[in-house]
Formats: sequence, C-alpha cells, structure tokens
Amino acid sequence: MTREDRHGQLVTLAWTIVREEGTDALTLGRLAHAAGITKPVVYSHFPSRSALLVALFEAYDATQTLALEQALDAVDDSLAERARAIATAHVDCVVTHGRELAGVAAALEGAPELADYKRRADAAYSDRCRSFLEPFAEGALPASTMTAVLGAADALSAEAAAGNLDTREAYDELTATIVDGVKRHTRRGDD
Repeated sequence: MTREDRHGQLVTLAWTIVREEGTDALTLGRLAHAAGITKPVVYSHFPSRSALLVALFEAYDATQTLALEQALDAVDDSLAERARAIATAHVDCVVTHGRELAGVAAALEGAPELADYKRRADAAYSDRCRSFLEPFAEGALPASTMTAVLGAADALSAEAAAGNLDTREAYDELTATIVDGVKRHTRRGDD
C-alpha cells in the first residue's frame, strides 16, 4: 500500500471509530489495532492524537470545500441560487458526517493549537462563501454578517444531523438567512 493510500485508509478508519465508538475512543493505538498494523506505522502518519484530529477535520474541510464548489458551479448566477447552493452544500456535509463531526470539532476546541487550526479553517471557509456572495453586496460583507450566516449554518445543520429538523427545512431557513444577510448590504435591484 502506498503511503498516500495508507493515510487515506487510516483517516477513513478513524472516522469509523468516531462514528461507532465516539471521539474519546479514538487513540493512535486503537487506530493501529483497527487497521491491523503496528503503532509505529500510525505514528509515522500522525505523530499525536491532535495531529490525527486535525487530519480528520482537514478531510472534512476538503469534502465541504469540494461540495461547495460543485454546488456553486451548478447554479445560475443569482443571489438566491448561490445562497441555496451554499445552504445545501453546508447542511448536506454536516448531515453526512453526523455526530462524529461534532465530536471531532469539540476535540479540536479543547487544545489551544487545535482551536487555532479550527478557527483558521473556519475563517477560510467563511472567506470562500463571502467571495461567492459579495458580487451581490455593495462593498465587502462585514465579518458580523458572515459570522451570523455561518453560525446559523452550523446550528441548522447540527439540528438536521440530529434528526430534530427536516433537511429541507434547514436548507430553506439557511437560504433565507443568507439572502437576508446579504440583502442588508446590496445595491438596489441586485438579486
């Protein structure tokens, strides 16, 4: 198995452990056992549990970025369509990763260096979304608007993932939140 293939296998197995046993059960030793390899092989990919958690979040972030780009490539160039694409991609990614994403995100918040990584990743995602929405705004969208939009995105997605909210309702509410947030900063007639 190539190094890249092994890395992918370990990340996939780590997600499985988190899904089935919870984030606390994810250790490098547990991962080695699940993969049927020795701990030194796992340590050569992830020097610490923190590095493994970051790798999981990086994998999620890459999936979310790809879903966002694909959704936006498939829609018309209008605020409503872009907002719906962002909403759908965000909710679907969180629902797909379910409760295991919440566990990984919580673990990332637990240590300062991991929290810094998550904040940087969240800021990069916010900037990507902003770049797709700003053509409909007069000037730059304020950080407060993007914070509100992404806070709503995370909350609605978590409720949908937990089964407390229908996915379509989450799409609709998030789309409306995005459109309303951008419209507060739009030029007349642009949407």
